Amino acid sequence: MGAVGPSASTAMINRIVFGLATALLVTQAQAQVADLVPRTALRVCADPSALPFSNDKKEGFENKIADVIGQDIGVPVTYVWFPRIGAFARQTLQKRLCDLVMGTASGDGEMDTTTPYYHSGYMIVSRADAGITANTIGDPSLTSMRIGLIAATPPTDLLVRHGLMPHVTSYSLSVDSRFESPARQMIQDIIDHKIDAGLLWGPIAGYYISHEHLPLKAVFIDPEPDSARLDYHISMGVRVGEPDWRRRVNQAIQKRQTEIAAILTDYGVPLLDEQNRAIATEQPPAH
Repeated sequence: MGAVGPSASTAMINRIVFGLATALLVTQAQAQVADLVPRTALRVCADPSALPFSNDKKEGFENKIADVIGQDIGVPVTYVWFPRIGAFARQTLQKRLCDLVMGTASGDGEMDTTTPYYHSGYMIVSRADAGITANTIGDPSLTSMRIGLIAATPPTDLLVRHGLMPHVTSYSLSVDSRFESPARQMIQDIIDHKIDAGLLWGPIAGYYISHEHLPLKAVFIDPEPDSARLDYHISMGVRVGEPDWRRRVNQAIQKRQTEIAAILTDYGVPLLDEQNRAIATEQPPAH
């Protein structure tokens, strides 16, 4: 095959440049059209059996917060129920089955995220009468204790660092919440003296302790230098490329923050301020 001459090369380059520019314009237009789709409902992706966050009876605090967002936007709330395991966002949000994911860590790689609407962290949970005062994984008192851990969650690194893994009872992380609740089982094992303490995500610990009036206490775990993060700002997730929709949800979060905070308090969700200090809230007494 002969060499392509200068004039042919120029024409080919022009065609390539034109094609790339056209593709870019089409992509931008598609994104704009997607973001301008009329929204007659707030379509939420949620787990059907994951209290205190959500369930198909709409009893979770994320269900209540979704209602507040829907009211502010002026549309009814509808749900796509899907167990929050594996490729949750890819199977729901990215397939355009719904438009909003409640309760996702800010900066989640699979989604764009909104303004955070709460800040919490991992906690040490123990029996109220056990006299455990530790608020760090490196506390010497923990070396003789049986410790519960949801497998592969952030406190794992600190347990390894301090040589405590031989003392750990592990509970599954990825389960179908319709059939299993490892966090609730850990709570029960603490009550039943099968383990001495458990390391749990704060909203889960706070909810069970306050709403079931359990004889337990929970304290935030203090972080250590060069360790995995133990606190997270929680946002809502939207599809990438829908900035107008994200802005609209952000406005609702900011406008209704007082109501959102009241819901979190009612569900016993322990909160942190921007300096990682616990925010004192009134909780129902345990008995």
